[in-house]
Amino acid sequence: MKKILTYGTFDLITPGHIALLKYAKGLGDYLIVGVSTDEFNAIKHKCSYLNYEQRKIVMEAIKYVDEVIPESDWNQKVDDIQKNNIDTLVMGSDWEGSDKFTYLEDYCHVVFFQRVSDFSSTNFRNFIADHKDE
Repeated sequence: MKKILTYGTFDLITPGHIALLKYAKGLGDYLIVGVSTDEFNAIKHKCSYLNYEQRKIVMEAIKYVDEVIPESDWNQKVDDIQKNNIDTLVMGSDWEGSDKFTYLEDYCHVVFFQRVSDFSSTNFRNFIADHKDE
């Protein structure tokens, strides 16, 4: 069985998130998604509308996702890869070239998924903020 892993905050799910998950699932048989915990998001200076448990419920309901695990810190990735016998790690292209992921090539194949559109959670948040008084 070929196992795939991806990570993210996965707040305000967009068509881009679904495209990433569909692509990742298409690379193997079993997709594990590491969802950033609220504490980890605070370290990354990210704020989510939904808390970790709510985001986990949403991710578990998506048909491409087989398992959800918490992403608690930057350093857990090697352990996650080894413990789950991961063949391929898939990340969004915004991480391509980042030292946060390139070193993982020593442990599994790393693939960067190209965005399908400019619509992102960040753009969604900005849209909401710009239109909150309408």
